[in-house]
Order: sequence, then structure tokens, then C-alpha cells
Amino acid sequence: MLILGIETSCDETGVAIYDSKKGLLGHKLYSQVKLHTKYGGVVPELASRDHINYIIPLIHDLLKDCKTNIQEIEAVAYTAGPGLSGALLVGSSVAESLACSLGIKSIPIHHLEGHLLAPMLEENKPEFPFIALLVSGGHSQLIHVKKLGEYKIIGDTLDDAAGEAFDKTAQLIGLGYPGGAALSKLAEKGTKRYNLPRPLLHSNGLDFSFSGLKTAVLYLVKKQKNLTEKIKADIAYAFEQSITDVLVKKTIQALKQEGLKRVIISGGVGANTTLRKKIIAESKENKFDCYFPDLSFCTDNGAMIALAGSLRLNMPNKENYSFSVKPRWKLTEI
Repeated sequence: MLILGIETSCDETGVAIYDSKKGLLGHKLYSQVKLHTKYGGVVPELASRDHINYIIPLIHDLLKDCKTNIQEIEAVAYTAGPGLSGALLVGSSVAESLACSLGIKSIPIHHLEGHLLAPMLEENKPEFPFIALLVSGGHSQLIHVKKLGEYKIIGDTLDDAAGEAFDKTAQLIGLGYPGGAALSKLAEKGTKRYNLPRPLLHSNGLDFSFSGLKTAVLYLVKKQKNLTEKIKADIAYAFEQSITDVLVKKTIQALKQEGLKRVIISGGVGANTTLRKKIIAESKENKFDCYFPDLSFCTDNGAMIALAGSLRLNMPNKENYSFSVKPRWKLTEI
């Protein structure tokens, strides 16, 4: 069965076709990074307009690349939330219109569930149950994934999420927006000169708080008389070590608390090389299995939505083509 997946939750337009028997057939992604960079962050109205401009051409090109006709699509899965209202409306309206015109099933997908399931796009797939460290955009969560649709959040974001902390810290040292990837690359040139706090590292709970870490970087930057490239690299190194130490320690704590031996790392920060290396090292020492999506599927993408749609094909769903987007949809409310 062929499922078309559509993702438009924020500033990336993603489409994909997933075959329930053969797997992912193809995907396309258009990023709005250049559009929003000059504003220092995502402008919702501009994001919505750009989705309108690119979503239909992307679907057309995807079908062509996959040598597939639109009439062969048997279901349409799309991100219904959470995200930017206008952006979600673009993807949702296109998806429901297509499904209605073709007389096929439409499947609204929770954006974070897409990230949770993204490692299942790989040949080496995790089995339920597992712990998920979801570090995507404004979310840093530890989730006990019991089975499809049954999720227990055991650790959550109290203020700034990991992704936000990366981007804000990057701006503090002059790397621009979005700067998370640039900061990680700069950290590779850094050395252990500074020691930054590791928020809630020794707390008994599993929640995350990174606003204090960001503030510590701000004060460190202000102390510098001359913010050279070497100093920037050393600050980036200290920041990355701090935040990944916290993410890894809490993840190990979650595995022990829930009595599980499998963990998946997903979301934009899940592409961080230092985080991956630390988790892999811990998996060998503590004897648990870890899974990651391909780097191309860590950021928002249509492939994870198409996959989620494929897995939800036989689950109870809505019976008509009406829809409403859910900008603040909680994962536990699916």
C-alpha cells in the first residue's frame, strides 16, 4: 500500500511516499532557512506562504522521481500538530483535499510521533517497548514508548529545550540563526578551557532545564575582552559537553527506572555527533541497545510522517475529510 506523507509543521516542507511492504520509496524536502535567517528566527506568516509555494511542486516532483501516478496513492498522512497554525493548515488542507478527491483514507499524524518512529525507517529497527529521547525544536522529552500510540512522558522540558539552547547559544557567540549545527561544528575545534553548569544533572527527576546554561554562556561571553574564534570554539565545546552530559545521564536514568534495554534518540539534536558517541559508549558499558534515524531524518521530514501513516493504517481513524489543526497537541492526547 502506498502512503503519501506531508509535513509542514514549521519551516520545512517535506513529502514522501512509503510502501507498506517495500519501505520508503522516496522523499523531498524544502528548507526555509535562508528565508528566516535575516529575521533571526521563524516568521510564521512567511513560513505559511512558502509552504503554499512549494508543497504542490514537491509532490509533483516526488511522484515523478518514484515513477508513480497520483491515482496509485492509497492513503495520505499529514502532520496535524503541534506546530505553527498557518503552516499546519497548508499541509492539512492539501492532504485532506487530495484524499477526498481520490476517495482514499486521510491520516492526521502527531509531529512528535513521527520523530519517535523515525528510527524505524532504518534497516535495523527497534522493537517496542523502548525509551525515546526526543530532542526536537522546543521539545526535550524522555518517553516510555510501550507500543504504537501508547506513550508515557517521564521527563519533560521545564524551560528552554536542548534545540532552543543550541540556537540561542549560537547567536550569543555570533553564529547566526539557526546555529545549532554550526555550533556543533565549531565545538570540534574547541578545547577544555571553560566549565559550564550541567542543569539538574544530579536531581532525582528526569526533567530538563537549559535556560540557566544559556544564561551562563551569556555571562561567559560578556567576560571576554576579545571574542576570538578560538574562544568561541572553546565556549561551543564547553556548552556541547554540558548539554550532552545531561541528556545522556537522564537517558540512562530513564532506562534503569523503567527497566528497559532499548533507547532511540530522535529529533534535530539527535544528529549531534557528540551525543551519539556518548550514548553508544554508554550502551556498551551498560548493555542496552540504541537506535538513531539517518541524519536526513532527524530534522522535520515527510518520510517519518508517511511511515507513521503506514503504521496507523489499521487503527481507528476519522470517517470523513473534515479536519482541524492542533498547534499545542500533547503527545499523550493522541
